Amino acid sequence: MSVSRRIPIAGVVAALATSALLLFQQTGAPAPEPAAKADSAQAEQKQAMFVYRVVDAVKDSERLIQVGSDVLEQRDGDDLFVLGNAEEASRLAKAGFSTKVESVMAPAPWAAPKTHNNSEPLGVNDINETYYGGYRTVRAHHSHLDKVLADYPALSTGVTYGQSWRKSTGKPNGYDLRAICLTKKQAGDCALNTSAPKPRFFLMAQIHAREITTGDMAWRWIDHLTQGYGKDAEVTKLMDTTEMWVVPITNPDGVDIVQQGGSSPRLQRKNANNTNGSCGTGGQIGIDLNRNANSHYGQAGTSTNPCAETYRGPRADSEIELNSLQSLFTKLYPDKRGDGDTTPAAKDTKGLMITFHSYTNGIIFPWAHRANTYTGNDASLRRMAKDMAGITGYTYGTAPQVVGYAASGGTEDWLYDKLGVPGFTFEIGPASGTCGGFLPPYSCQTSTFWPKIKPALMYAAKQAAAPYAS
Repeated sequence: MSVSRRIPIAGVVAALATSALLLFQQTGAPAPEPAAKADSAQAEQKQAMFVYRVVDAVKDSERLIQVGSDVLEQRDGDDLFVLGNAEEASRLAKAGFSTKVESVMAPAPWAAPKTHNNSEPLGVNDINETYYGGYRTVRAHHSHLDKVLADYPALSTGVTYGQSWRKSTGKPNGYDLRAICLTKKQAGDCALNTSAPKPRFFLMAQIHAREITTGDMAWRWIDHLTQGYGKDAEVTKLMDTTEMWVVPITNPDGVDIVQQGGSSPRLQRKNANNTNGSCGTGGQIGIDLNRNANSHYGQAGTSTNPCAETYRGPRADSEIELNSLQSLFTKLYPDKRGDGDTTPAAKDTKGLMITFHSYTNGIIFPWAHRANTYTGNDASLRRMAKDMAGITGYTYGTAPQVVGYAASGGTEDWLYDKLGVPGFTFEIGPASGTCGGFLPPYSCQTSTFWPKIKPALMYAAKQAAAPYAS
């Protein structure tokens, strides 16, 4: 479907609670004066960040990505939107794009990074560690998993499926990669093999670190399943019949960078791999884990610029976080699809995966790598997406249909491509308003997002038994 309705952009972030740090500019406002360049993270943190409307950019979206712009997952008719500092306007003008300032986020007071010693065992108080008004740190998420495993041994199994780039290379502030399997355990449940007696529903969050809403939604999903078992009939039936797998923090090194901003979270999207060049204030280190997968790798919607937000990495599947996740997938799901974009997965395929992102209030399914290219299971994928869109009020379609540009090398495309399992991206949250952008106030999780996401997840988990049956 084509998304051409007007969706106003108030900014990439919501107003920072009562501090009113998000200042709105009129469309057509003059480009800002470039800020003085600096090499330190502290200087970069003190710069204002702008959302630029790039006029009539859908037709030239691939070139916009190739010049290294941080293209947001949002569109308004044929216009796209870019996040950048003051220099971005002149850079885009030199590349031939017409821009207008849509909004500006005034620089917040910079907070020094927290000191973490992640070699220390998790303590009882780590579960309470938060930043930016209530969002949980990586250590809090891992402590939460430990508590669930201790409190619900008959319902939960923990799996450490790898290590982050920092930890695997001996760098400080690295983390284990952790998942949890939730079900009423019977013989054979939660085993790492493809002959599971139950269908498997998989949820992953914060592969893009700055999308902080998504980790909180995963936390709530875990609690909903465990605390609701034996009390909520729908939850109990689901837990009796289905394995629910959750990876609450897919990109822990990146989230560690985000949380070090404290009251002013850093907008780190990628992982922490800094071996591909220095970016200074002109870009961001790391590799986009959602462009690195070996499914149509290096095609539309990716960049070869190491400082671009969509940098795909030096080669397909180069990143340990992604390799470890894919290895987990292949242990959980048998291969049920042949080669070729239009080859359908087998009718008896079981399983379903949702990857949480933000923002644009959209539900996306394969293929993402090219416009007007559809899978052999498009009718089933579209049916499920439509049903979930009906629950949430979101738009739905492939990436080119929803956000206006292609995106190759993503997780949901890889899972469907290699194994035939349907994968969906939930883009949680609007672009504007109190609960808009990457950094909504924490209160929005309860008031706005969870009431929509919870029933959509319940629907999706039920589809895992036979996603292509109709």
